[in-house]
Amino acid sequence: MFRLFHPSLRRAAAAVLAALSLLLLSACSGQSVADDSPTPGSDGATRSVTTEQGTVEVPADPQRIVVLNYALAGYLYDLDAPVVATTPEVTNTAGTYSQFWAEKAKTQGTTFLPWSNDGFDLESIVNADPDLIIAGGIGFPAKHAADAYDQLTEIAPTILVSGDKQTWQDQFSFIASDVLGKKDAYDGFVTAYEDKVAQVKAAIDVPAGEVSFLTLDKPETPYILIEGKSLSAELAPLGFVTAPLFEENDIEPYVAGGDMFGPSLETLPEVLRSETVFVVGFNSPKMNVAALRDQVPYNRVPAFESGQVFDLPYWALRGDYDEALALLDIIEKTFGRK
Repeated sequence: MFRLFHPSLRRAAAAVLAALSLLLLSACSGQSVADDSPTPGSDGATRSVTTEQGTVEVPADPQRIVVLNYALAGYLYDLDAPVVATTPEVTNTAGTYSQFWAEKAKTQGTTFLPWSNDGFDLESIVNADPDLIIAGGIGFPAKHAADAYDQLTEIAPTILVSGDKQTWQDQFSFIASDVLGKKDAYDGFVTAYEDKVAQVKAAIDVPAGEVSFLTLDKPETPYILIEGKSLSAELAPLGFVTAPLFEENDIEPYVAGGDMFGPSLETLPEVLRSETVFVVGFNSPKMNVAALRDQVPYNRVPAFESGQVFDLPYWALRGDYDEALALLDIIEKTFGRK
C-alpha cells in the first residue's frame, strides 16, 4: 500500500505554502505576480501541463522522474532528464536497458520497477520517491496507467501521454515542450531527423506497389498495422504507400483506437494482399520471415509467394526518436541503390 503522506506530498505542500507567502509579499509591496511560467530550477517552481485528465502542475525542473512505459523512456534520456526508474519492456521480467539509451541509464543508475498483467507495483513506485511520473502512451502500459491514475497522483504529479499521440513526433514534442519546457531541444532533434529522411529518400528505390506491416508474437495470432499509423506513418515520407487493408475489411482494431487489427488465419492470404510485406515481431525478435515462410497459411500470402517480404526489428513497431533514426539506416541498407 502507498503512504498517503509520502515525502513527495510534503514537498508539494511546502511548495504551496511558499507560493502563498510569495503572493502575500507581492500584495504588501504593491507589485503584481507574473502569470508566466516560472524559471526552471527555482525552488518550488512548477509548470502547468494540459492533459486529457485535466491541468497538472509539475516541477519545472524535476529531479526524480519515474517512467511507467519503457517505450517512453528514450525521450527522457535524449533530453538528459533524470530517470530514477522505469518499467521493463515486458511484464514479469527483470528488465534490460535499451541499446539506444543503455549508457545514459547506467550513468544515472536507473532501476526497473516490477509490473505484471494485473498492473503496476505501487509500493515500488512509492519507494522510488519520484517528484514526477510520466506514463501512458500506447498499449498495455497505457491501460494500467489509466486504471491507476488516481493512486499515482497521490504519489507524485502524474502525466499520462495520450494514446492519440501515436508517432514519436507527437510523443516527443509533448514530453519535451509541454512537460519539460525544452521545445528548442526538440526542434533540434526534428531538424536532424528530417535531414536524415531526405538523405535516405534520395538514396533508395521504393518497391513498386503497396506495402503492409505484419506483426505477431506467435504464428497463430497475426496482426496487421492500420494504414496511416505507427510504422505506416513513419515510412510514408520515404515514399512507401501502405495498402488500405483496414479500410477494405470489416475487422475491428484489437482495442478501440489501436494501431492494428487481427484477421483470422483462414482469411490472412486474402486480406494481406499487398505486393510487399514487412514482418515485425511483437516485442520479440523470434517472429521473422524465416520462421513464417514455410508455414500455412503464410506460404499462401502473395508477398511471401513472390519473396517480397522483409524483416524489421521488433523495436521498430512503436519506435521512439533513436529507433526511428536506426530504422532509416535499415531502410537505406535494404533498399539502397546498388
